[in-house]
Amino acid sequence: MTGWWKRFDWLSLAVTLALIGIGTVAIRSAGCARAEVIFHGMWVNNLITAGVGLVLYFVIAAFDYRKGFGLVVVPAYLVSLVLLVTVLLVGSEQFGGKRWLWFFQPSEVSKLCVISLVAVLFGDDASRLARLRSTFWGFLLAAVLVGVPAVLILAEPDLGTTLTLLPAVLVMLLVGGVWRRGLVTLVIAGAIAALVLLGAAYEAYRPGVSAERRERILKYVPLKSHQLKRVQVFLFPEQDQLGAGYNLREAKIAIGSGGFAGKGIGRGETHHLKYLPQAISMNDFIFCVYAEETGFVGTLVLLTLFGVLLVSGCWTAFRASDGVGRLLALGVTTLIFAHVYVNIAMSIGIVPITGLPLPFISSGRTFLIVVLCGLGLIQSVNVHREENKK
Repeated sequence: MTGWWKRFDWLSLAVTLALIGIGTVAIRSAGCARAEVIFHGMWVNNLITAGVGLVLYFVIAAFDYRKGFGLVVVPAYLVSLVLLVTVLLVGSEQFGGKRWLWFFQPSEVSKLCVISLVAVLFGDDASRLARLRSTFWGFLLAAVLVGVPAVLILAEPDLGTTLTLLPAVLVMLLVGGVWRRGLVTLVIAGAIAALVLLGAAYEAYRPGVSAERRERILKYVPLKSHQLKRVQVFLFPEQDQLGAGYNLREAKIAIGSGGFAGKGIGRGETHHLKYLPQAISMNDFIFCVYAEETGFVGTLVLLTLFGVLLVSGCWTAFRASDGVGRLLALGVTTLIFAHVYVNIAMSIGIVPITGLPLPFISSGRTFLIVVLCGLGLIQSVNVHREENKK
């Protein structure tokens, strides 16, 4: 560990602290706009959660991921499966889904467990699986290990979390050399299925379609009613702007009204006047709150910080001294990218709306701690890369 601080990615840490600061300010602004006093102090809870997460961040960074990490990931993965089953049985139901078990979300924890397991199993060239990675059996093992938690998360239902986990794992498996023909086939099949679903929804909701034909088409679409509404809003945002399309309409108004320099911190009219629904202003649509108050300048700063963080993660993966570290860094980086892209893209209407937090900015204890632990793993790859060459 001599001289570990020389290999520590201080720029990544600085960006992380800056994003936590921005998120705390945004949460305070969104919380103070709510009538319930309990939300006025949510920014303090965010700072406390960030403090806990940063402690774990440094502990994980100091821990050599090559020593004993493989003994931890399998039990952690199995425990995450147990928690995912438990939340379906006894979890508290909020907004039509069972996602909370006591005070945390098992689905968020499971993402990091899956990424860690995939990195260890398919990144270690000395393991027994090394020769099976490029075969059908390696592909089948990966599909089972990722598919089981993905199905359990979908059953909550939580489509957004699944849609961020799968790209992260896919990148890891491609780089790890898992049977590429199977992976490419799976991606193509998924793309075709998505296009078919969008095509069916378009035909069902396009103007002039009778109710009977719409009902016949939607009978074969495997989406729940609230998911179909979100797809309808995505395809035809001008329809039902006072109903299903209201959130997206107000989100766009909030972002656009920010102008170049914004209206000022705490002066966003859209959420303070409660046009932007308060139930989502602190989490899924907090980007709209931030964009209205800081404008184009603030948004550019935020995107630049995310860009630096993501490039840093990719650079760590490139310089990693072993396959496990490379896959860990890529998996966590891709997961963060997926969250940033989907959250901001849904706020401006270029992807269907789904409940997904913006890293560091949205209010959410479990997700913030998971992201900080993931970044701690990336720092561990940085800190110990030279030691692993000896």
